[in-house]
Amino acid sequence: MKNNKIVIYIAVLSVGVLLGWLLFGGTTHTETEHNHNAVAESNQMWTCSMHPQIMQPETGDCPICGMDLIPAETSAVGLMADQFKLSENAVALANIQTSIVGNGNLDRDAGFVLSGKITENENETATMPAHFNGRIEKLYVNSLGEKVNKGQAVAKIYSPELIAAQQELIVAYKLKASQPQLYNAVRNKFKNWMIHGNQLDEVEQTGQVKTSFTIYSHVSGVVTEISINEGSHIMDGKPIFKVSNLKTVWANFDVYENQIGQFKTSQEVMVSTKAYPDKIFKGKVDFIDPILDTNTRTVKLRVVLNNSDDALKPGMFVEGKVKSNTFITKETVLMIPSTAVLWTGKRSVVYIKANPDEPIFEMRDITIGNQIGEHYEVLNGLSAGNEIVTQGTFTVDAAAQLQGKKSMMNKDGGKVMTGHEGHLGMGNMASENNENHSNMNERVEVSKEFQKQLKVVFNDYIKLKDVLVKDDLKNVVVASKQLLTNLSNVDMALLTDKETHKHWMDIEKKIKADATSLSKSSKIEDQRRYFKSLSSHLTNAIEVFGINEKVYHQFCPMGDDNKGAYWLSKEENVVNPYFGGEMLTCGEVKQIIE
Repeated sequence: MKNNKIVIYIAVLSVGVLLGWLLFGGTTHTETEHNHNAVAESNQMWTCSMHPQIMQPETGDCPICGMDLIPAETSAVGLMADQFKLSENAVALANIQTSIVGNGNLDRDAGFVLSGKITENENETATMPAHFNGRIEKLYVNSLGEKVNKGQAVAKIYSPELIAAQQELIVAYKLKASQPQLYNAVRNKFKNWMIHGNQLDEVEQTGQVKTSFTIYSHVSGVVTEISINEGSHIMDGKPIFKVSNLKTVWANFDVYENQIGQFKTSQEVMVSTKAYPDKIFKGKVDFIDPILDTNTRTVKLRVVLNNSDDALKPGMFVEGKVKSNTFITKETVLMIPSTAVLWTGKRSVVYIKANPDEPIFEMRDITIGNQIGEHYEVLNGLSAGNEIVTQGTFTVDAAAQLQGKKSMMNKDGGKVMTGHEGHLGMGNMASENNENHSNMNERVEVSKEFQKQLKVVFNDYIKLKDVLVKDDLKNVVVASKQLLTNLSNVDMALLTDKETHKHWMDIEKKIKADATSLSKSSKIEDQRRYFKSLSSHLTNAIEVFGINEKVYHQFCPMGDDNKGAYWLSKEENVVNPYFGGEMLTCGEVKQIIE
């Protein structure tokens, strides 16, 4: 009986174990595997091979080009907090290139590039003053640039003082025989007033008082300043006009405080100007101002230039290339290409490739020194052997922003909007709890006059864009030349901060190069390629300096042979300049700059 109970218990226990395994064991394994796959699937992000900035939690179509999304790389194993990784495909599409930082990667003739302006040679300048009080009845010198010769009539003047003196002269002339000293004294009074002798002879012989006198120039040259106009009152000693001999002119350059030691008098300077891009004017340093301008932290450097052919006009902007006084050795100077540097107005940054075998990048703040040719001297932040991005730097910076890493405009990191969530531009920031934040773009403070002049250049750019839309090759050249003209009219002297002034010089040089290439291109494909580069540099200028106007930064993924291309617009409506009438509406607003 006892043995039967044990057998029954064992049988019941066995059946229970079997039922438990059937009910729970197999199910648990299946559910665990299912849950694991669900978690893995839920963590998978999807991106576009053409637009790696697109990141979505599920598969579908790219919101930009409509292509099927592909699985994105999700592993961040081995990456530091500030590092981010791009796909090989994204690197290839953006044509991102890197180079190794080295010492002294310049030839010794590179030297410094200075910006300046042509002025008249003040040693060859003279002023025609008034020698008595009166009113201008007729002015014979009316326009700047007019040539005046010594002895030429310049104005007819009414003067009560001269009328009274003429009456004295008539009386003294009648008494000349008996009182010659009185007569000579009255005549000398007119001589001191620079009154021409023939006019006095006429007064003496006719006995008639002249109501006005003609005055004659006692200087020769080109009129560079007129201080009065017809009807104006003049005073003894006050200038009427100024003339200059423009056969020689001065080129005045600004030299930064840390560059002063590189210059000396009699040093040769190669001067170029936008008016004659293929011509070089040679001159020598004539004077270095001993007093530093405390606002701009610069001194004036003066070069005397021969101008016998009148090619150089006062007011022209020029560049001067000067060889360095010191030989740049590989042990002392670290140099990087200017294309590698992004500048916010306060910070200079580059992107280093953290892993030589993988496209892993990291932003690095650096301190730059002199610009020598197309390179910057690096004072701090990099070491020889670092690998940095030298082409496609803006693309890498955009990727850093999209992945919430430290970037040019977001030095502390943090996620940004991609431009598809709620149709916000990349310049708009939001936290994960949807709180609104102000635009993170760092902008330097510049005068409204500078912004106004930059806005003129932007308006020329819009005209250029519009003619590209129409495939109008001829007017592309015309619009490019107009942009170059107004670019030269932007007065860099309005930028009193050293770093701001330096950054504008760098951007202005790149805009000039692109616009010049556009003006010389005869193929629409080349014009659009240069326009893409021009758009990038002008965007940088507007983001940093501003033009007091809303600007739409637009993007087409199919532009530039499917590499993608940006442009600027005054309107939110997309009108694509890269395809003419073929794909006018291809693209979208990526950023709103205000």
